[in-house]
Amino acid sequence: ETSPTKKSRSALLEINEHHCQAINTDKHFPNCGMNGIKEAKEPVALPSAPAKVVSPTVVLQPPLSRRGYGPALLLVVPAALDLNPSPKTLDPPPLQKWAEEGFTVAQIQVADGVGSGLQGDIQKALDGLASLEECDDTESVGLITYNVSPVQELGEAVERNTHIKALINYGTQEIQTKKPQLRHVPGEKSPSSAKSKIFHYPDLGPFFTVPSSHDFKSAPAAVAHTRCLSFLKPILGGPYFDLEAIWEEHTLYEFGEREVEKTMGTMVQEPYVNHIPTMTGGIGRERLTNFYRYHFVFNNPQDTALELVSRTVGIDRVIDEFVFSFTHDMMIDWLLPGIPPTGKKVEIPFTSIVNVRGDRLFHEHIAWDQATVLRQLGLLPEYLPFPYALPDGRAPAPGKHFEYQVPTAGRETAQKLADESAVESNGLFSHTVREVDDK
Repeated sequence: ETSPTKKSRSALLEINEHHCQAINTDKHFPNCGMNGIKEAKEPVALPSAPAKVVSPTVVLQPPLSRRGYGPALLLVVPAALDLNPSPKTLDPPPLQKWAEEGFTVAQIQVADGVGSGLQGDIQKALDGLASLEECDDTESVGLITYNVSPVQELGEAVERNTHIKALINYGTQEIQTKKPQLRHVPGEKSPSSAKSKIFHYPDLGPFFTVPSSHDFKSAPAAVAHTRCLSFLKPILGGPYFDLEAIWEEHTLYEFGEREVEKTMGTMVQEPYVNHIPTMTGGIGRERLTNFYRYHFVFNNPQDTALELVSRTVGIDRVIDEFVFSFTHDMMIDWLLPGIPPTGKKVEIPFTSIVNVRGDRLFHEHIAWDQATVLRQLGLLPEYLPFPYALPDGRAPAPGKHFEYQVPTAGRETAQKLADESAVESNGLFSHTVREVDDK
């Protein structure tokens, strides 16, 4: 086996086999402490495959995944649509995004209102895809259309082509076909047909998923993309990736091997990380690399441990609940910016939502209870001033003020996440406001 495609398949199988063995419910990372920032190494090479122009209206894009091969997918877009990358978002244009999902993609441009050559362009695109070594399936093909106007001709072309098994339609006009159809409709609700599933997006423009468009909205675009994957993959039979293994590989490089370059090698071209309570992380490859190097990979205490409590694996993400524990014996600026070491032992309930695009991470949304962290460090008092009148209108007496009992707890929050019966529920209901002397 000497072809690049076969080598890529073998390499991914080795990655998955190795890192599936690393999955554990209680991970300790004895080498996690700050031993000095390592010198930068050569970045891990990212998937790279140039697009191939077949004709003025058809372009092919091999998969931009570590696997290196994948099934055929057709995109039909208006010729006048700006499909360049946008500096305002990390979201890539559709051709790149679907290639990063592991598909071998053909993009077909259609002039507004002109559908006479559409059937020929679809066949030309399928023939081009079949000629690519990276394309491993042209028998079951999906088609995604982005608000093209010749809907009648498109419906006829979809019906005639036996290779096209499913249709995703962004736009207000329904495409007449007996094949399974997912519609993303900006505007008010309308009924679904037996073969058509509809999602509506109120107050959005027609190109809300296209990054270069003024209509683009990141959150609904992401929701629509996940819905596309959930609809398309079962019909086409993939491409599927071991998302748990990919996430475990990433955390191994972060916490175990402490290798910035390997960590970044598990992520798409332009990823991001957001630690929600402290708003630390990085947006884009350069900034995220710097964050990992100078603020994260080498900035975790030596006794850091992660205890997995639950894991949910979706079509394109891994959601973990876990307990993050450590001794606060060093500055951890991503978690506690500006706070010197206290020497306290801390256990924190965490949630991570990791979006995986193809076989690489796109983003991490990490959240935790910052109040319990401060309570466990002895930096959050039990009572704080309440500078308002009470609901009954009562104000504090002269020389006095109200204080409220801070509604948080210490290590018990982590204990109750791991074991629901470890701590009684509703204990904070007894908290009250008290009146105390001014000092």
